[in-house]
Amino acid sequence: MKIKVTDKSYEEVLALPKAAHKRPMRQLKVWRSLIATLSKKELKDIDFTYEEDGMEKLGKKEPALILMNHSSFTDLQIVGTIFKNRPYNIVCTNDGFVGKEGLMRAIGCIPTRKFVPEATLVKDMNYVLHALKSSVMMFPEASYSFDGTETPLPVSLGKCVKLLKVPVIMVKTEGAFLRDPLYNNLQKRKVKVRARVTYLISPKDAEAKSADEINGILADAFRYDHWKAQYAHGVPITEDFRADGLHRVLYKCPKCGKEGHMLGKGISVKCGNCGDEHELLPDGSLKNKNEGDTRFRFVSDWYRWERECVRSELESGEYRLDTDVDILILKDMNSMYRVGSGHLTHTRDGFTLTGCDGALEYSQAASASYSLYADYFWYEIGDVISIGDKNMQYYCFPKDKSVNVAKARLAAEEAYKMHK
Repeated sequence: MKIKVTDKSYEEVLALPKAAHKRPMRQLKVWRSLIATLSKKELKDIDFTYEEDGMEKLGKKEPALILMNHSSFTDLQIVGTIFKNRPYNIVCTNDGFVGKEGLMRAIGCIPTRKFVPEATLVKDMNYVLHALKSSVMMFPEASYSFDGTETPLPVSLGKCVKLLKVPVIMVKTEGAFLRDPLYNNLQKRKVKVRARVTYLISPKDAEAKSADEINGILADAFRYDHWKAQYAHGVPITEDFRADGLHRVLYKCPKCGKEGHMLGKGISVKCGNCGDEHELLPDGSLKNKNEGDTRFRFVSDWYRWERECVRSELESGEYRLDTDVDILILKDMNSMYRVGSGHLTHTRDGFTLTGCDGALEYSQAASASYSLYADYFWYEIGDVISIGDKNMQYYCFPKDKSVNVAKARLAAEEAYKMHK
């Protein structure tokens, strides 16, 4: 899938009016039927099934806040199937509206900026739930999982649940990440996918509990590890490309400690510096092919170690990202705007972006966001790091292809914790 891109100078983009706020539209039944129909083939391929827990407590016409873990594009097809008989609006990143705003609004999408606090989003959700009498579907993790485990939830989510005063439904999938992990070059594997739909929090419970207590319930509900679940349930993944791109997640060698030398190809990930090689076995575990001494049994354990390493770099002041980037800007929903080149710096104190022949200078403190919008193969353009505020978002594509955007996300999350 591609996105509309227009070349403009930075000054021309600054002069453009911001996208005007528009109230969400109620989703028509014909759109729900179409989405469910278009999802049938994919869900048949994955032999999709789901079970319900406590859903009899939700009235047939009662709107709810539906929360779901985010693993792959298949998630949207699952939503369209489970809730085909219930009106729902989906909270969606605003870049998804570029060039197709009318369609996205018609099918009930609500635009928002990832990892940028927006009071208007809560107002839009409240309007949908109480004025349109439609449910709100939300992926509070905001980004696909890189390593097959949960990503941070916003601390404001508990407060939001209390404000909205509607039931909270949890949809948790198993197998969706294994079917189509983001790192694997969009190659799909033969994996069955299932989901559990749970009535998680009633309006009465939300009123009685504190925001922190609700956040604790949600954190427990979102906890998962797809690799360990695959191993525990004996789910075989035998495709000979299962480790393609795995170096995007496992970027640091546990033997020599070097970064930028890992390569995931075929069924193994190998360090080009010291030659240490790990095979990704069909059961989801890792095996060292050189010495038989496997330090990390699962990808998620390796990634957790990388997070600890990043934390240490931040604490010592060693961490620093310095890279030349190509810059796209999101100002409205008509197009992405390519404004030229620049330089992106990231330290424990936050981000600085300069460029466009000196016209652009933007800084973002580490305390500004609890996570980072970073992605692989973003709209077939490349790996991206996105920063910005309520006025404008900057999409930075490192020219140095050894730059690992997963490390930048880890650093942003850990720096936020340190500052908070």
